[in-house]
Amino acid sequence: MILHRRNADGVVELLLVHPGGPFWANKDVHAWSIPKGEYAEGEDAETVALREFEEELGSPPPGGPRLFLGEFGPPSRKRISAWALEADFDATHVVSNTFELEWPPGSGHVREYPEVDKAAWWPIDSARTKLHKGQLPILDALLAVLNDGGEATK
Repeated sequence: MILHRRNADGVVELLLVHPGGPFWANKDVHAWSIPKGEYAEGEDAETVALREFEEELGSPPPGGPRLFLGEFGPPSRKRISAWALEADFDATHVVSNTFELEWPPGSGHVREYPEVDKAAWWPIDSARTKLHKGQLPILDALLAVLNDGGEATK
């Protein structure tokens, strides 16, 4: 789910999440993501996108019409089905689900980490440098919709 809004100056901003855990702790450039998750064969991708948003951010996405942007990623690897939603969301109180990881590797110490450690709104230019490179085509698809004079929520 790619949530976007226009700020008081009319600038389009995207809601991005930063992955939790020690691997991502000091990474920022191309480390952020749209809220997303995997779904199994036979599951409805849009239903999973809504569930994953809630699991990663601690509350469901805002209501409103969603626009399917497409499927993204190489055919031989994980693919992302993405929907755009124009709405505001309070990114200051993220309560993410968690995962367990042996850290440091080989230590035998299993620790629990949040899947998402923070969320923030980013203007498009900043979002382009924050967003994981593999997800940039999703941003481009959203911009194509917005630049066509339409709104992504029609």
